[in-house]
Amino acid sequence: MTQPLPASFYMPSALTVARRLLGARLVRVLPNGARLSGRIVETEAYSGLDDLASHGRTKPTKRNRPMYGPPGRAYVYFTYGNYWMFNIVCEPEGDPAAVLVRAVEPLEGLDEMAARRPGRAPVEWTSGPAKLVLAFAISGADNTLDLTTPANNLWLEPGDPVPDDRVRTGPRVGMGQTPEPWHSMPWRWWVAGNEFVSRGSGKRG
Repeated sequence: MTQPLPASFYMPSALTVARRLLGARLVRVLPNGARLSGRIVETEAYSGLDDLASHGRTKPTKRNRPMYGPPGRAYVYFTYGNYWMFNIVCEPEGDPAAVLVRAVEPLEGLDEMAARRPGRAPVEWTSGPAKLVLAFAISGADNTLDLTTPANNLWLEPGDPVPDDRVRTGPRVGMGQTPEPWHSMPWRWWVAGNEFVSRGSGKRG
């Protein structure tokens, strides 16, 4: 088994981590022993107290407290009354920052993913942040989980690096009434031409 990415990987700025995560593998081991994995193909960065699109823009609360914690922990929150979102805490402890994993390309455990996404074509299993948490059985129970060890059955592994000429950037998704310049910050990264990049995030190529 490849060793999980260490806490030091997540110490730089969320912007740096969001780019570096492209190509890394998200891994989940289910209670039945099945291993699920997927190649990360889309991310978004949320960094610092001055980022008005970030949950961390306010003082610590019950919801956002994980963002202020150690790097390499999970930040899983509920949104729109229906969906969990999976983020990874970045930057030194005390600096609120995280990267949202927006989409992955399935690699292992395809039967298990299909069972969790019934009636959906494979391209719809993990092509969005709310979709991938269903396919990978991620929920609020995983909030604050240490992702730097396989002991918790959810972690990230090194993968094949994505060259710069295959990477695209653009504004984050769902910014609503967030004021400029934060509404249009190009803090979303994706792998050009990958079919699993989320459809709601604009041009994939």
